[in-house]
Amino acid sequence: MTSLKGKTLVITGASRGIGKAIALRAARDGANIAVVAKTKEPHPKLPGTVYTAVKDIKSAGGNGLPCIADIRFEDQVQRAIDATLNEFGGIDILVNNASAINLSPTLKLEMKKFDLMISVNVRGTFLCSKLCIPHLKKSENPHILNLSPPLNLDPKWFKNNVAYTIAKYGMSMCVLGMAEEFKKSGIAVNALWPRTPIATAAVQNLLGGKSTVKHSRSPEIVADAAYHILTKPSRECTGNFLIDEEILLELGITDLEKYSVDPKAELYQDFFL
Repeated sequence: MTSLKGKTLVITGASRGIGKAIALRAARDGANIAVVAKTKEPHPKLPGTVYTAVKDIKSAGGNGLPCIADIRFEDQVQRAIDATLNEFGGIDILVNNASAINLSPTLKLEMKKFDLMISVNVRGTFLCSKLCIPHLKKSENPHILNLSPPLNLDPKWFKNNVAYTIAKYGMSMCVLGMAEEFKKSGIAVNALWPRTPIATAAVQNLLGGKSTVKHSRSPEIVADAAYHILTKPSRECTGNFLIDEEILLELGITDLEKYSVDPKAELYQDFFL
């Protein structure tokens, strides 16, 4: 494959940030995108809604479907999938992008925040995959892509924020298991993670603010890397933990400065790498 034209993508958390950037990259090919997210009304601290994302997808050349859903709840996810099937006739790609983050250490983390991260990151990823897989099996080139880090049991990734690491690694363990479980069905299951911080609302509000954003890259680098994964033959690319920068460098794309928020600022390395 060299294009996502006519393909249908279900992308969670696609109203903003990395999820929306992946949607817009696919839209440039003329893809169909189900925008699965909670934000239906403008948020005072977060840009974009499901509806503004769909508008931008259509402006970019794709077809968009707004699906208001909290991926913690099976009935809401099922409604989103049913709406996608009714609108586009099938599902070719699932991008598990939606995620909750809290970097508090053990004694300072409220259990409701722990439950939120586990429910969104692990349960939500598993649930969306489970409900999409029967339809992905009917696709010619089915992919699941989780926005989660490579598995690394070095204690340094756990000691400061064990709960968040557990939640993100849960997404990565879905890759490890489902890639093998559905290999015979031809469904590719991979993980993608950025080399540097990405200038999203999470970085702006939770991970250092403007000072960190200055040393970050734009969501488009993740979107471009995701595009190259999702256009690969699914039977030849599964069970991988991929880094955005490495994918582009392997393709011969060596000038990555266009992705820097501030080309003069030194890039920080991502939290998990």
